[in-house]
Amino acid sequence: MTTVTPARLTVRRVRPPDAARVRALRLEMLADSPLAYLETLADAAARPHDEYRARIALMSTGDERGQFVAERDGRLVAHAGGLRWPERPNTTVVFAVYVTPACRGTGVLGELVEEVAAWSRAAGRHRLLLEVVTGNERAVRAYRRLGFADSGERVPHPTIPVLTEMRMYRRA
Repeated sequence: MTTVTPARLTVRRVRPPDAARVRALRLEMLADSPLAYLETLADAAARPHDEYRARIALMSTGDERGQFVAERDGRLVAHAGGLRWPERPNTTVVFAVYVTPACRGTGVLGELVEEVAAWSRAAGRHRLLLEVVTGNERAVRAYRRLGFADSGERVPHPTIPVLTEMRMYRRA
């Protein structure tokens, strides 16, 4: 499913030809929000382009994992991934969510999350989970507006032991 909204915004699943642009967006997101993702800007920049290309190919098909982008006027402006959670087969973990600063607050995040939700439902998973660093109130408010609720669960950040993450859920 591809969603097109005003201002020439297209939200869709990645395709193999997107690899270089997805890599550029990944580097932007790591520079903009270094604590929000599971790798450093230096590590991502050092990774060969062939690895990005292989990952995009893997994420472009199937219902176990998927990667989605929002594109405005030929430029990728947002990104989110979805992954079937092995511990809870009816749940999709939404991860690596990013909206470029110029597009924050414009509805792009909602369009992107809805695209992940539609993919999740098509795969038979009717629940979305995401984890947000505790204290990132801007992100928490944005996700609440999209229907996510704090579950009360707190988990350690996977790479920074002094941080915790809150789990938020909603129906897909």
